[in-house]
Amino acid sequence: MKRINEYKKLFGVEKEIDLTTLKKTYRNLVKEWHPDKFLSGDPKQVEAEVQSRRIIDGYHFLVSIAPETHEANLANYTETINVAGIADYHHKGMLLEITFVDGNTYEYFGVTPQVYQKMINSDKINRFAKRTIYPNYIYRKSKKSSEEV
Repeated sequence: MKRINEYKKLFGVEKEIDLTTLKKTYRNLVKEWHPDKFLSGDPKQVEAEVQSRRIIDGYHFLVSIAPETHEANLANYTETINVAGIADYHHKGMLLEITFVDGNTYEYFGVTPQVYQKMINSDKINRFAKRTIYPNYIYRKSKKSSEEV
């Protein structure tokens, strides 16, 4: 959640993520912080390189959790969570990463350690995830799954 809020603040997004507004803001930020804009040896150039990487990462991250992106990929996501079982899962901080049998990997943000404990102690992990994790947490398809396919 911290990462989401940080990127939203960087792009000036308050509630819903609108892809057209996000794209305009992204372009303006990249123009402002492009490293080639500064002379080599200028201390601002190093800052610009760091900031431009942060802008690019933030843009791709926000696009991946945008409602429009979710709508476009809803059929694949629904099929994955309903048909493919959970093959593996990892929890770190407030991030739960679930890898499904079909090879897709999704990240769920804001999953507390208490919810994770309930999930792993559940008799039926798939059923618990369908009722508690999938409908209640912000998710995105992990880069791992898109790189492997």
